[in-house]
Amino acid sequence: MGVSTASIVVPAHNEAHVVGRLLSQLVPAGHSTELDIVVVANGCTDGTETVASAFAPAVRVLTIPEASKRAALVAGNSAAYGFPRIYVDADVELRLDDVRALVSALERPGVLGATTELGHDFAGCGWPVRWYYDVWTRLPEVRRGLFGRGVVALSETAYERVSRLPPLLADDLAASLALSRDERAVAAGARVVVHPPRGLRDLLRIRVRAAVGVAQVEQTAGAPESSAGTRPRDLLRMVVAEPSLAPRVALFLAVAVVARRRAARAVRRGDYATWLRDESTRRSPEPGLVATTAAGKRP
Repeated sequence: MGVSTASIVVPAHNEAHVVGRLLSQLVPAGHSTELDIVVVANGCTDGTETVASAFAPAVRVLTIPEASKRAALVAGNSAAYGFPRIYVDADVELRLDDVRALVSALERPGVLGATTELGHDFAGCGWPVRWYYDVWTRLPEVRRGLFGRGVVALSETAYERVSRLPPLLADDLAASLALSRDERAVAAGARVVVHPPRGLRDLLRIRVRAAVGVAQVEQTAGAPESSAGTRPRDLLRMVVAEPSLAPRVALFLAVAVVARRRAARAVRRGDYATWLRDESTRRSPEPGLVATTAAGKRP
């Protein structure tokens, strides 16, 4: 099955070390034009544009001066011409076959938004990070939501609905909440590979950002009602079903408490613009990647 009408928008801020890894999996040998792929390099100072441009003409690269994911998404949407519209973070791994599975999921009656099954590459990650994600990936809202994977596919109907939402830090969470449970799907056979933070400090950074994003959704007029919070009963059920998870759940709760306290300070300041991201997986290039393909303010 072809996906000739699908557009992929990739917002990329200083992603030179990882964006080639993604694009090399989406663009087969010979630079097929099966997809409409738009990379929006926003506020980059590291050569992201150069790496992405090596995949032309299959990939179009836009450059905007502002380091802003929202501005990048707006620019990408203006340039993209196809539907479904698939938004992909530059630091994940996604194959062409995964995109095909996403498109197939959106062809099912009533399905307006889709994402992939979730996989993690824990190479170089410490045990606290592994323990944290062992719990996080079991949460019901994570399993059935569109967020947390770096991949969101929207039909044209869903795109129109989501585009009317107010500006929000947690754009993937907002997109997920804007659709009912029956309108969302996890595409069978589609799998994204996410590279988690390697250490606890970077894990806390992205969990603070997530907590700030949830708070903003809950407090913003016109935002969808939030239901993505971790429920104590879900954690309790995990431990009852598998007592060996108790230490992992305890660590998960400790990270969540610290992240929420730090997020509360940002919320009191009204700071919904600082984009805290994991830098541990971006500090050095993947072996051979740059050679073969030739934290800022981000509302």
